[in-house]
Amino acid sequence: MKKKHNKKLFIIDTNVLLHDYKCIYNFEENDVIIPIVVLEELDKFKRGNDLINFHAREFTRELDKLSGDMLLTANIPLGENLGNLHIETGRDFSEKVSQSFPERTADHRILAIAEYVCNSNKNKAVVLITKDINLRMKAKSLGIIAQDYQNDKVANIDDLYKGIKVMESITQDLISKLYELPEGVNASDFNLDPTIKGHQFFIMKNNGSSALAHYNPVNKMLNRVIKQTTYGIEPRNAEQTFALEALSNPEIQLVSLTGKAGTGKTLLALAAALQQHKRYKQIFLARPIVPLANRDLGFLPGDVKEKMEPYMQPLYDNLTVIKHKFSHQSPEFIRINDMMKEEKLVITPLAYIRGRSLSSIFFIVDEAQNLTPHEIKTIITRAGEGTKMVFTGDIEQIDSPYLDTASNGLSYLSDKMKDQDVFAHVNLVKGERSFLAELASKLL
Repeated sequence: MKKKHNKKLFIIDTNVLLHDYKCIYNFEENDVIIPIVVLEELDKFKRGNDLINFHAREFTRELDKLSGDMLLTANIPLGENLGNLHIETGRDFSEKVSQSFPERTADHRILAIAEYVCNSNKNKAVVLITKDINLRMKAKSLGIIAQDYQNDKVANIDDLYKGIKVMESITQDLISKLYELPEGVNASDFNLDPTIKGHQFFIMKNNGSSALAHYNPVNKMLNRVIKQTTYGIEPRNAEQTFALEALSNPEIQLVSLTGKAGTGKTLLALAAALQQHKRYKQIFLARPIVPLANRDLGFLPGDVKEKMEPYMQPLYDNLTVIKHKFSHQSPEFIRINDMMKEEKLVITPLAYIRGRSLSSIFFIVDEAQNLTPHEIKTIITRAGEGTKMVFTGDIEQIDSPYLDTASNGLSYLSDKMKDQDVFAHVNLVKGERSFLAELASKLL
């Protein structure tokens, strides 16, 4: 008979609950402890329209539902094959904690509780789970095991799905077939991986000739991808050509575009949306608000609209680039202005989308690397009939202090959805903004 190992005790920090309010169910049969100070901190986040405020409220509701008439100091069962949860009330600072961290901040109060739990459970492994790197370092300096929340991290960031594969030494006959047959060529002719799933893009090469191709997971055919101008924007490289193909294909309902600044992610998405304006009732272009230097929006002058303007300006800049491709009297230029006046083209903070109907919408979420996996899920699950969702961002430039290249929602999305028939991902590599921008991106 297999001997059951001792339960571990996991102490959960506030930022983990704000990241994933259902995280307490992800620790298997081990017990979960919530420090009382975490409930105090959650109380500060319960008001507001951002997803982080929603998570704070949802966790409180979840805790209330779990506990029922039980006291929170008791062991509350989390469910079948899961451990128990209880709230650990405040503990006095030991001499060691007091000397190391004399200020009675929320983080230091959590450390005091963690130390108390460690000392009271010598026969069990006690682990502090926090997305705050500095708090993890402080805990480790006190001899407390501390770890990041790993449940929704991508396993190996180096193997992250790129969406594009280069295939050398393809026969000239097959490349010719891609050009000659509009219905496409059977994927089996190219000796592709038999387990291939989802929409993927290929650069087929044979000495001096080449072809860009798209794999259709429904009919198992490879079709040539043709470079085409989209609402005034002409793709400048293979990746941009693939991106426009994914953005314009009505069979692909979910698209993610990654790449460094200047690769054209948002510009391509907006151009594709405008090109297909007759297919959708509205175009939403949104981005999450991540205040600079962790300062609240309140420090900015003006009303709510004026406070939001600095965060929304990059989206307006992309729209301006497209408008400048046309004369002021052209139908395309006039159409953009009319769409904005009639709110058929809406540029808005992501938080303002909450409660809106997302049916027949071309929905672009910019800077999606600043969203958690749970936030990405929340957005996608609100997609109605006929809606296309596009997430763009640079996983190397994350403004949230609690996310990284492996744990952000954009990486998680491309990793988990890569095999699905409705999803396509393209990683844009070459910067096309300007030589100077490309040089700075590489060297600075």
